Amino acid sequence: MPPPLLLLQDVSVTFGVTPLLSGAELAVATGDRACLVGRNGSGKSTLLRIAGGLVQPDAGDRFAQPGATIHYLPQEPDLSGFATALAYVEAGFSAEAADSRHRALYLLKELGLSGEEDLGTLSSGEARRAALARALAPTPDILLLDEPTNHLDLPGIEWLERELAGMRSGIVVVSHDRRLLERISSTTIWLDRGITRILNEGFTAFEPWRDALLEQEAGEQRKLGRKIAMEEDWLRYGVTARRTRNQRRLAELRALRRKRKEHRAAPGSVRLEAARADLSGRLVAAAQGISKFYGGRPVVRDFSARIMRGDRVGIVGPNGAGKTTGYGPARGGTGNPSCNRPHGGSGRRL
Repeated sequence: MPPPLLLLQDVSVTFGVTPLLSGAELAVATGDRACLVGRNGSGKSTLLRIAGGLVQPDAGDRFAQPGATIHYLPQEPDLSGFATALAYVEAGFSAEAADSRHRALYLLKELGLSGEEDLGTLSSGEARRAALARALAPTPDILLLDEPTNHLDLPGIEWLERELAGMRSGIVVVSHDRRLLERISSTTIWLDRGITRILNEGFTAFEPWRDALLEQEAGEQRKLGRKIAMEEDWLRYGVTARRTRNQRRLAELRALRRKRKEHRAAPGSVRLEAARADLSGRLVAAAQGISKFYGGRPVVRDFSARIMRGDRVGIVGPNGAGKTTGYGPARGGTGNPSCNRPHGGSGRRL
C-alpha cells in the first residue's frame, strides 16, 4: 500500500458553539478513489478546503508530501484577474509544464468552451466548467472535487468519468451524483457528526454499512439508558454515601449521565406535509407548436407536450439545447413575454 501523499489527523473546526468537525481524518495516496459523503451541512466542503490547504483547522494536523501538487475544485470558483478562459486554465500549470496550451484547449473543448470566452460574461455553469478544466489540466498528484458534475450534461458527466478513470491522481469526490460515486469510488469516507468513518469499498456498499452502524449505535444507547435507570434506582433505595464503594458508584453514575448527555444522535429524517387540494382534472399542462428564438437562433422549434396528472417526465439534452426554455411554456411560461410575441416565438399554451 503506497504511503499517503496527504494526511489529516484529528482535525477539529467549530463554528459558534457547535463543533462542525471533531477528530476528522483523511488519508490520500496515489491512485486512491475516495468519495466523501455526509448530510448537507456536515462539513464535507470544509474538510476538502482544509485538505487543499485553503482553511486552517482549529486543531489537528495536516501533512502533504513535499512537492506534491494538490488541486481543489470549489463549488463557487473565483475567475477574477484573467482575460480569457484559456488564460485562466493555463495559469494552473507550473512554469515548466510542456504542451500546457494543447492540454488546456482539449479540456475546454470537451467541456463546451473555446478558451476565448471573456470571463466576465460567462454564466455560472460555464465558469464551473472552466474551473473544472483548470483542476484537471495539469494532472495533479491529488485532486479534490466538490460537486464536479454540477452544470454538466449527461455526455459531459460520462466524459468526466472516463477522464477520472484514466488519471493516476489520488481523487476525493464530494457529489450528489450517486451514479458517479458508484462508478469511480473504491473507498467511502462517511463524515458523520464531526468524525470520519472509513469503508474500504465503493459507494455501492455504503448504505447497508451505514444503517448497520447506526443500528449498533442505537442498541448501545438503549443499553446505556437501561444501565443508568438501574443505577438511579439503586441511588434512590440503596445508597449509603459514607462508604468508599458507594462514592465510587456515584461517580460512575455521573460519568454515565455525562456520556449520555454528550452523545450526538444521528439526524432524523425530514418529513414534509402539505394540505391536499381538490383535483382539478387529469390534464395539468399542454403546449402546442411552441418556438423560441434568441437573436435569430432557434432554441425551441415546434415544441408540443401534454402533461397529465401523475406523469414523470425527464427532459434531456446537451447544455444550451433549450431544456429550460422548452420546459417553461409547458408549465405556464418562461417569465419572458417575448415567448408569445411573433418576433420572439410562436405557438400557444392550452
